[in-house]
Parts: sequence; C-alpha cells; structure tokens
Amino acid sequence: MSKRCEFCDKGTVFGRSISHAHNVTNRSFKANLQKIRAVVAGEAKRIWVCTRCLRSGKVQKPVVRNWKPESSDSAAT
Repeated sequence: MSKRCEFCDKGTVFGRSISHAHNVTNRSFKANLQKIRAVVAGEAKRIWVCTRCLRSGKVQKPVVRNWKPESSDSAAT
C-alpha cells in the first residue's frame, strides 16, 4: 500500500530541481500525510490523511473513550 491520502488520493509527485548553474536533477515532492485514527465505514481505523483534508473537515475522528472505571463511592451517592 502506497502512502496516499485516503480521501483526495494525494501522493508523491516528481519534478526536477534546477541549480544556479542550471544543473538539473530529479526530485520528489511528498504530500504532508499524517497517520491518524478516523471513522471509516462506521469503525475506527488508522489511515493516511493529508493535512488539507484534516483542516477542511473531511475526516471524522472517533469519539474519545473514558478509560477511568467508575468508583463505587461516587455511584452510591
């Protein structure tokens, strides 16, 4: 599986770097991808998402669970 955005399919593109002496070399422009937990098809999964999709609100993050168990003292009152 390649590193591509799950929502917009953004990935690595290739181009050329040109110096002042006009030496031309190949280079790659990598997308700013973050591996996050998101809700996909009703369940939480870890997926690669670009920061543009994160900022625009295309990604729905899962609900944060409360891991603290309820104490019996506070439940009795």
